[in-house]
Amino acid sequence: MQEHTKSSTLENAIALQKYGVGQPVRRKEDDTLVRGKGRYTDDFNLPGQAYAVIVRSTHAHGIIRGVGLDAARAMPGVLGVWTGKDLDAAGYGPFTCGLPLKSRDGSPLLQTNRQPLATDKVRFVGDPVAFVVAETLAQARDAAEAVELDIEPLPAVTDPEEAAKSGAPQLYDHIPNNVALDYHYGDMDKVNAAFASAAHVTKLDIENTRVAVVSMEPRVGLASYDKKTERYTLQVPTQGVAGNRANLAKNLKVPNEKVRILTANVGGSFGMKNINYPEYMCILYAAKELGRAVKWLDERSTSFLSDSHGRAQKIHAELALDAEGHFLAAKLSGYGNLGAYITGVAPGPLSLNTGKNFSSVYRTPLMGVDIKTVLTNTTLMGAYRGAGRPEANYYMERLIDRAADEMGINRMTLRKRNFIKPNQMPFPASSGVTYDSGDFQAVFNKALDISDHENFTKRKKESRKAGKLRGIAVGSYLEVTAPPSPELGKIVFDADGTVQLITGTLDYGQGHATPFAQVLSAQLGVPFESVKLVQGDSDIVHTGNGTGGSRSITASGMAIVGAAKLVIEKGKHAAAHMLEASEADIEFEGGRFTIAGTDRSIDIMELARRLHDGKVPEGVPDSLDVDHTSEPVPSAFPNGCHVAEVEIDPETGVVQIVRYSAVNDFGTVINPMLVAGQLHGGVVQGIGQALMEYIRYDDSGQPITGSLMDYALPRAEDVPNMTVGDHPVPATTNPLGSKGCGEAGCAGSLSTVVNAVLDALSDYGIKHIDMPLTPERVWRAIQEAKAKAA
Repeated sequence: MQEHTKSSTLENAIALQKYGVGQPVRRKEDDTLVRGKGRYTDDFNLPGQAYAVIVRSTHAHGIIRGVGLDAARAMPGVLGVWTGKDLDAAGYGPFTCGLPLKSRDGSPLLQTNRQPLATDKVRFVGDPVAFVVAETLAQARDAAEAVELDIEPLPAVTDPEEAAKSGAPQLYDHIPNNVALDYHYGDMDKVNAAFASAAHVTKLDIENTRVAVVSMEPRVGLASYDKKTERYTLQVPTQGVAGNRANLAKNLKVPNEKVRILTANVGGSFGMKNINYPEYMCILYAAKELGRAVKWLDERSTSFLSDSHGRAQKIHAELALDAEGHFLAAKLSGYGNLGAYITGVAPGPLSLNTGKNFSSVYRTPLMGVDIKTVLTNTTLMGAYRGAGRPEANYYMERLIDRAADEMGINRMTLRKRNFIKPNQMPFPASSGVTYDSGDFQAVFNKALDISDHENFTKRKKESRKAGKLRGIAVGSYLEVTAPPSPELGKIVFDADGTVQLITGTLDYGQGHATPFAQVLSAQLGVPFESVKLVQGDSDIVHTGNGTGGSRSITASGMAIVGAAKLVIEKGKHAAAHMLEASEADIEFEGGRFTIAGTDRSIDIMELARRLHDGKVPEGVPDSLDVDHTSEPVPSAFPNGCHVAEVEIDPETGVVQIVRYSAVNDFGTVINPMLVAGQLHGGVVQGIGQALMEYIRYDDSGQPITGSLMDYALPRAEDVPNMTVGDHPVPATTNPLGSKGCGEAGCAGSLSTVVNAVLDALSDYGIKHIDMPLTPERVWRAIQEAKAKAA
């Protein structure tokens, strides 16, 4: 038994001060990742493994007339060549979308029921048709080139608006006009009445361009099959092992326990790796057929074709205002580009999520959303950092700046006039959700302050002297995070003094191990260094929806808090036995169980060790371990205000972001250092989309941005130093008061960067340019404005 002492109390207090909630603790993962000691999927190998290469269509649309395999099968080292017919014979289930979305007429989302390999038609360049497995990767590549595809080309369509027109090429017989979902939200009679009564209506046609994910680590899979247990194992980078195991088992048509997913370090995902892909089904099939492990590694050139893309909307946005500039109603209509197949959650970001986030931080009494999600001969669409939230905030902020200009109202004044006020919380938004907390005006004011907004005019004059244009934009945002779902919070006290924390979210770059350990340490007083996060094995992580939708700290945080309470309950019972006291007299604080009113106590780690070491009477817990699944955690509403300032060289059209500031309300911040890092990363991705990133196809459906020679990503020189501030208003819907932060950078940066560029170009009367605002587009707009003025 350890007696409670002043020194131990002081040690606990110091530890909590250093590692507690709110402290900028360095990431536990840094020593591994920064020094190149991480282990990613391609670092894993199994004895006797073979190698797979996928044979893909070079046509965007066509009928498969034949697949010649004889030459490939005869090549050295080839172990097998298979087509969709072989996988169909295995009885695998199709890839589908599980979202319960319905069209305006009440009919359900029309599924494309994608098979692992195409058998009748190919529908985009890169569509998998066959695959080869050989002893070496080089042999597999050679054999894949020998596979002969006989495809009769068909007309292709890549634009969703064109695809929805009568007479457009049809991708599926059962999906008329290629419209898989005709999404509608809102009472349009009331919305239209509000527009009819408005003193002013602002209208904008906006394209939210298609972007590629370009994660640092390409997709890769290592598959094996145990014939004795009839069990599949897949090592793969993903965002959550439990949910993906369930989906993979559904595709394989086997019970969940017959599938094991392993995930080690993951080099980025941003939504893209959170679904199953055809390649994984192929290598699992081959592993079973061959009785040996099979590995597949994507290459950057094919990842541009095979990985899900993001954004891709064509939207008509409208805002109705009264004479003083108060919002009366808002409308969105248009098209979302699904690509050739529907898998994962693809229709959600394009429709439902866009609508849920459109009203943002503003009192918008009425809202209507009409978006058709349309199939085209392009790479499939998926979730991409924010998944509808950056898009929606972008539309609203563009409308506000345009409305302010048209009505002659100061842009700042118009926003202030329409902010939801703190005393209106909880606030039922017109999007159908209820905001629980927030102080949007205070966040806005702080952003203006830290950005030195009041001295912008002086800086603009200095830029003009240097022959440059200068612009500034202030943009607020609000996100509705992932929908409610339960989460795993499992705690295991090992004999070696390690505390395993097992939860179903998964770190793919965010740094979960540190804030989760901070939360657990604060709850139980266990040493921060002793906490070991376990997330990557579906045999251990039996529950959880993975990381996505900025849900990790709210979902896993709630699960950790709930699990910690159960540990304390067990600990009081066990401590009562150890201290020979009544359980009712045991108190817990700072990591120690104490007999009330005495100095007799036992440390939680010592208690766990003693339970490991000896037998206890019946009825006394033999460990402090708990396996807890939380109740579904409600959505949270992170919000903030970003300020971007740009300079433009009118002779070249080159845009430089010279200042960037952001103030955010993420509720309770567990680790401000990690939060700042997440914000920086999201802002950079927003800058990339705003200024340079753009996946493009030609008229035949051939991608013309299929490599890093063609697709521009932001570099260090494109990103300014950022000034970051916080104005936290804790959430009331989860025990930590957290709101999530992983996607907020994108939500705030798209609108501020674009609006800042347009503010600078307002000197020429330029009102709108669609993303990306490349030097060529900016320069051309300036030349056209000059010609028009002349």
